[in-house]
Amino acid sequence: MSPLTKLAFSLSLLTGTTITISSNHWMMAWAGLEINTLAIIPFISKSHHPRAVEAAIKYFLVQATASALILFSSTINAQLTGQWDITQLTQPTASLLLTTAVAMKLGLAPFHFWFPEVMQGSPMITALLLSTLMKLPPITILFLTAPSLNPLLLTTMAIASAAIGGWMGLNQTQVRKILAFSSIAHLGWMTIILMYNPKLTMMTFYLYSMMTAAIFLTLNTTNSLKLPTMMTSWTKTPALNASLMLALLSLAGLPPLTGFLPKWLIIQELTKQEMSTTAMIISMLSLLGLFFYLRLAYCSTITLPPNTTNFMKQWYNKNPTNTPTSTLISLSILLLPLAPTILTIA
Repeated sequence: MSPLTKLAFSLSLLTGTTITISSNHWMMAWAGLEINTLAIIPFISKSHHPRAVEAAIKYFLVQATASALILFSSTINAQLTGQWDITQLTQPTASLLLTTAVAMKLGLAPFHFWFPEVMQGSPMITALLLSTLMKLPPITILFLTAPSLNPLLLTTMAIASAAIGGWMGLNQTQVRKILAFSSIAHLGWMTIILMYNPKLTMMTFYLYSMMTAAIFLTLNTTNSLKLPTMMTSWTKTPALNASLMLALLSLAGLPPLTGFLPKWLIIQELTKQEMSTTAMIISMLSLLGLFFYLRLAYCSTITLPPNTTNFMKQWYNKNPTNTPTSTLISLSILLLPLAPTILTIA
């Protein structure tokens, strides 16, 4: 892909996201989502590998279906209430259709099947975009329509996502698939609190995006796509690999790291809403994810693989560590003491 083409698609991606998150009209939000979908597809399929092309087609079909459902739900709402404003979603059928459509766009259970496959077929930086930037517009739509959504449906989807993200990530060896199931599990945490404290959902998303970006950029630096290659990557950047272990534990939500903050606040808010049982269930389900985070952390810092590996140890690094990666890893590990400041800003 030529630099000019890459620039054009990157600007389209930013434009589509900006249009969706800043619009009040359903048609503008839908147009932004469509621009986003069309702009990311060349990034997914740029390697021309059959797996990449398959991932691009899967992504297009799912996103096109979800966009059509969003258009359908907004049209039903406008026909029955006369309102095209996003915040005026008062018709129950339209609300149900919108929840389904946004769940498809995000990869929430039970509409999650496409997400790990698309992540596996995408390059590492594109997978980072799919996990973070591409989730911002649908989450913003959920944020704006939160008072009109069905709390039982959202809670059910959230618990199912946390369970599936933990269970299905246990037997994976591909790093991108593991991070895809991690994303599904974190979406469950964001969705469960959406009805009660939407600002906390957005704060969780921002912190998740920061931690995921740090991990993806580190893995891209060491060119680690599978667990066996992670075991031999310590020879390239020993300090970065040690930091990666802490970033993974932070994503798992272990105190005293940054990732503990959103989970702590979500459990506290659920308890305030007299949903202690729900808080206990989703906390227990997060232990499933902790297992594969610990496995990733172990593989990132191990000095000798436990069995014979076919991968050569590399004593030099083709992709030197850059400042953004180091900064993001530091923030992913050390932000918990700044919790009062973060809450004040949020």
